[in-house]
Amino acid sequence: MADLAKEKATKVAAKKPCRKPVKKRLPRCRYTKEEMAAIFARFKEQRPEPKGELFHVNPYTLVVAVALSAQATDIGVNKATRHLFAVADTPEKMLALGEDKVRDYIKTIGLYKTKAKNVMALSQKIIDDFGGEVPNDRELLTTLPGVGRKTANVVVSMAFGQPTIAVDTHVFRIGNRMGMAPGKTPDDVEAILEKAIPEEYLYHAHHWLILHGRYTCKARSPECENCIIADICKAKEKTCSVPAAIIPIEEQVIPGM
Repeated sequence: MADLAKEKATKVAAKKPCRKPVKKRLPRCRYTKEEMAAIFARFKEQRPEPKGELFHVNPYTLVVAVALSAQATDIGVNKATRHLFAVADTPEKMLALGEDKVRDYIKTIGLYKTKAKNVMALSQKIIDDFGGEVPNDRELLTTLPGVGRKTANVVVSMAFGQPTIAVDTHVFRIGNRMGMAPGKTPDDVEAILEKAIPEEYLYHAHHWLILHGRYTCKARSPECENCIIADICKAKEKTCSVPAAIIPIEEQVIPGM
């Protein structure tokens, strides 16, 4: 009887459907496809070719430069890396240089001791796991010491031409303030923006958003009267609904990128 009951229970359990893991539901972008297209068309008209500011000579030095830029100014990082990369522009040369000398080159950068260790560790991993070449895959890049998702997004975008959204403080703030990407975490904001931004504008999208946040939609005092998308913006705190005239800027560097 016990065996019969056990067999019956097993059959009942087998009939129960397996529950699929619940996929996280993200908030929706508050703008229509047409509104998003209009926003980024204006950004493109204003700044046709935004460029990054961090000095680098190849994908490897870009990885190092972006990793060093955390909690540091680009100007300060560039002053250090111009001399560093002149003698060590490959992971092999960096390891040959040694941690102590790397630390001396970057000692003017915040958290330089920890960053020097990370530079050595990521250089070794690039050699051991990727044959000395920087991987062009975002997930693989995040396995490198000192390389987070934002850094990986910057690298695959700038070094390998892949359209990604690197969410820094400006992009995170704008996404939530405007309702363009009302996410609780940078990963949420990234996912919402990647889905909402028209594909033709995706490559430069995070550059435009960073510049908009740095120079117009500022953290403490957004300059709505100077905003070229004031009529489309749905931010609750906006103080002007008349868009500013679009004055093209031929070339614009992006601090932090």
